[in-house]
Amino acid sequence: MAKTPLQFSHNGRDVAIFVDGGTNLLVALRELIGDTTPKFGCGQGGCGTCSVLIDGELHLSCLTLAETVAGRSVETLDGIKDGPNLHPLQRAFADNFAAQCGYCTPGMLMAAKALLDRNPQPSRAEVVEAISGNICRCTGYEPIINAVLAAASGGRARA
Repeated sequence: MAKTPLQFSHNGRDVAIFVDGGTNLLVALRELIGDTTPKFGCGQGGCGTCSVLIDGELHLSCLTLAETVAGRSVETLDGIKDGPNLHPLQRAFADNFAAQCGYCTPGMLMAAKALLDRNPQPSRAEVVEAISGNICRCTGYEPIINAVLAAASGGRARA
């Protein structure tokens, strides 16, 4: 089977790879580019752990054909920090104990980033809605919601 050339921006860096027809974005990111921050969870779009931003919009990389990101911008968890400096959301997750096993954390962070990018001061209900496509099996959702609200308020506690 012939491979298809694919060029796109990955975390602000132009990449060029070859993919087999039908390859999903999750496989392309993890196996061809080496970015293991999007996690493989269910492989069916039900858990959210593989969430990435494509041109600023949240997408499930396990359900996205790699070829559809040609010429587009893909942002993963690895791209939100600034060198050794954590993104405010990452810092808020640490400060608010919003991760236990951490498996859902990349998807949760990307969903939260998509929300805060379009609405820097969300309500609790908006945070709940934004992360509703992500399953967490150990932390529970309260610390995650509190972390997103803390990041939105610049680290200050919100009532």
